[in-house]
Parts: sequence; structure tokens; C-alpha cells
Amino acid sequence: MAGLGGAAVWPLAARAQQGAPVPRLGVLVQGWKEQLQGNWKTFTDALQGLGWSDGNNIQIEYRFAENDLTKLHHLAAELVGLKPDVIFTSNTLPVAELQHETKTIPIVFVSVTDPVASGFVASLSHPGGNITGFSNFEPTLVGKHIELLKEIMPGITAVSDMFNPDANPAHRTSVYPVLEAAARHHALEFMPVPVRNDADIERVISSLGDKPTIGLAVAGEPFLNVRLDLITSLATRYRVVTICPFRYFAERGCLVSYGSDDLIEQYGKAAAYIDHILKGAKPSDLPVQAPSKFEMVINLKTAKSMGLTIPPSLLARADEVIE
Repeated sequence: MAGLGGAAVWPLAARAQQGAPVPRLGVLVQGWKEQLQGNWKTFTDALQGLGWSDGNNIQIEYRFAENDLTKLHHLAAELVGLKPDVIFTSNTLPVAELQHETKTIPIVFVSVTDPVASGFVASLSHPGGNITGFSNFEPTLVGKHIELLKEIMPGITAVSDMFNPDANPAHRTSVYPVLEAAARHHALEFMPVPVRNDADIERVISSLGDKPTIGLAVAGEPFLNVRLDLITSLATRYRVVTICPFRYFAERGCLVSYGSDDLIEQYGKAAAYIDHILKGAKPSDLPVQAPSKFEMVINLKTAKSMGLTIPPSLLARADEVIE
């Protein structure tokens, strides 16, 4: 922060008196304020490590949509109306709402499924507009999910895909077709099961309890993230073999997860991108980064609760086994 010199430690009021502009960072959170813990703490810690301190040399404006899509729309417009120097957000829907509101304010995202197919960027290497960030999706992951289900369930005949069609449009355009193709490749029936509320989730999982040759793939999206306890408890009760996309799903009780292991790191990297933009870089010159590290986590406690035996060869390959 040499360019800021001693101004980096001045309070906002003091800097205002000196006539020095104070950068403003907008943060749009699809979920709740409580979610500032964990990943979001990584983000703010990374900012501080780069020399940016809220209330001193930067002003951070948070907006929380609490998974209310109507509220998300209004908050995106409100945040853009403040004319911040840069906006940070997570997940596909908030980016779509912000893109609708501005084509000029820099936007940095994390955990977006397919930013190219969603129309946020022209390409990963050359975003070309005011948006850039970090994707959490790699198409080969989906085929791996099918392979893992087959290894756990040798008699598997079909795979169900549980997702909320309103919460993440990119799932239908990007994940859905890849999962369907992977299922067909392995001679499995593909069964999309859209859910929009808790009753739908219970109906879907309870129905699969009567079909022991059908595996369940759970989408990684905010709507389902906040219902993990419901999903995992139902899957255990009805003995439904379930595969999930991220480690924290398995930590909360999902039988097995396979996906990117750098989700938390993305928040720190996003802080670095914001630092670059505040110092003059353009989002169009900062490439979108795709995940490069993957991990498999098996929850053996869940398997034992279901009376399920995990193949030793699979346990040996797991990056972590929760016992």
C-alpha cells in the first residue's frame, strides 16, 4: 500500500477533511449476515492483509438478501445506486442482478457455476467487460460424481438430480446437460427432481427410499446449502446414497462429496482482485479463474448410520474420511 502512504491509517472523517477520496466497496450477500463468518471472514481478513481497513481507508457497504429473490433484486439496484468503486458478491443470481443494473462498475465474484454460459464474461481468459472473478465448476466433476455413485452402488440404475430451478439458472444450462450426458454414458436413467421448498425436498428423498438402486446428486446452490441439515437427515433416514459437490456438505452429513477444495481460498483471491482494481486495474484484464484442486470426502458416520459399507478401495482414495 505504498501508494497510499500514511493515508492508509487515517479515519474516514480525517481523510474527508483532507479532501482524499475514500474508496467504497459494495458487498451483496444472497444469504444472511451470519454467513459473514467462515468464507466471508476469509475475505475481510485478506483485505486487511492487503492494507484495506473498513472505516479507515475504505468504506464497505453490505447488503443481505436473506435468500429472498425479490429482495435481492432491490438490493442490487440500491447498491449500484451508491456508485461504489467495486462490488463483490458470491453465486450466480447476485451477479445476474448486478449485471442488469450496471455495465461500468467493476464486479468481482466467487462461486459462479459457468460465467461464460451465463453471459457474464466473454471468455475465462479475456472477460471483456466489467465483471471477473472465480468459478467453482469444472465439467469433469460431474462425470466423477456418476463414477463414485456407481462404485458405492454396484446395482445403480438411475441418478436423480436435485436442484432449485429458481435459485441457480446456470445449473440447468451448464450442470444439468453434463450430468445427463454422464448418466447416459454409464447407461443410467437420468431423473431431474426440481425442488422449491422443504416439502418438495422431503417428498423427493422419501420417494427414493423405496428405490435402493437410485443415487441422488445434490446441487451446490444457496437454496440447498441452508437446508443441508434437512437433506442429510432425510437421506440418512431413508437410506438414500447421496453425493454432494463440496466438503462442507460432507462435514454436515452428506455421504460423500467431491469438488473444488479451494472455495475458501477464492474469497482471499477475490480480495486480491479488488485490491488490483482499486489500484487501477480493469476487470476485463483480470482472467476468470476456474478451480484446479479437487478433493473427495467420505462421511463414514453417515454410512454406518445407513448400514452402508463403503468399498475399501474408495476409502483409501478419499482425501478425508469423517469417522
